Amino acid sequence: MRSTFHVLALAAFAGSVLSAPTTKNNIEERQAPNGVPDYVLKYAPVVYLHSQDPYFPSDLSTHLSHVTPRANFNPVSAPSPLSLTNLDQLGGDVYLTSNDDVTQNPEWIKGVRPDGNGKMEGKTAAVVVNDKGSGNVDAFYFYFYTYNWGGLVAKILGFKGLNFGNHVGDWEHIMIRFSNGQPQHVWYSQHSNGQAFTYSATEKHTDNTRPVAYSANGSHALYAIGGGHDHTIPNLNLPGGVLVDETDRGVFWDPLQSSYYYKYDAGANSFTAYDGSAPTQWLKFGGRWGDQEYPTSDKRQVKIFGQAKFVGGPTGPADKQLNRNNVCPENGQKCILRGFLVPRKVETDGVVFEGDEVVE
Repeated sequence: MRSTFHVLALAAFAGSVLSAPTTKNNIEERQAPNGVPDYVLKYAPVVYLHSQDPYFPSDLSTHLSHVTPRANFNPVSAPSPLSLTNLDQLGGDVYLTSNDDVTQNPEWIKGVRPDGNGKMEGKTAAVVVNDKGSGNVDAFYFYFYTYNWGGLVAKILGFKGLNFGNHVGDWEHIMIRFSNGQPQHVWYSQHSNGQAFTYSATEKHTDNTRPVAYSANGSHALYAIGGGHDHTIPNLNLPGGVLVDETDRGVFWDPLQSSYYYKYDAGANSFTAYDGSAPTQWLKFGGRWGDQEYPTSDKRQVKIFGQAKFVGGPTGPADKQLNRNNVCPENGQKCILRGFLVPRKVETDGVVFEGDEVVE
């Protein structure tokens, strides 16, 4: 554990309502199919993409048109053309590998910039609803990006400008837990972990209803508050440190306007499209949505302290514990429900940090 941090406190954002492009609240105008619970739409998050992030959310089908299925770096037998309706024919050992050298920054990995109303062309997101019965519903809001830039690591041990954690394919999500149609808690995914907050603590959109999420520059990790976020230590979100995600109120995005909508049956582990026509086969793909981690023999790869500049792509939505018991996924980390967004002093092993005040 690090012994010293130079930390600056963040301003409080809890429960605040900030100006933003006005989005339509009518369900039909959002083009959601019939059957999607009204509250799943009413309380759907909005996202602020970082002002300097060149990698926007990406259309799923466009992504598939630029990759080749490979296992152990070798092409595998696959349907052609690859599509959302046949992706389930690929095995769990498959990596959807870029046809281009991503270090050359081809245009297609940059995704699509939202327009002035937060709308994007294509399908860049998916809403998955798990109705657990007795009024208990978990709604997952998944966001897809073709490229994840890992960011720069603070200068350590004489090294400056180190860049780790880049990968092709990037799935992020927010989960809202509802009780009888009322939002209770909100989970924000961040790298291999994330944070959970009471709904009442979250910053709201201009309608004073929809939670706001801040997408980090390059990594697209989702945070409930703007500013810097050190994620070196899970569950201790600090504004400064070695591994810092930067967020701001840059480009407004309303993911509902470019989403697929699905019901999830936990007992059958199956998905059903609300409109009956949206493809479901892609949700059954158990492989990776990007390149396999490059070996050290690849000139693009750098490995220091066990960390790789390029890591393997992620698994898809079905692998995100859609039937979890807690708001947080089971990942070996303690599940903490935060009731405040303001950094607070906490003491760990005798060292005082500025972190979020927590409520169990």
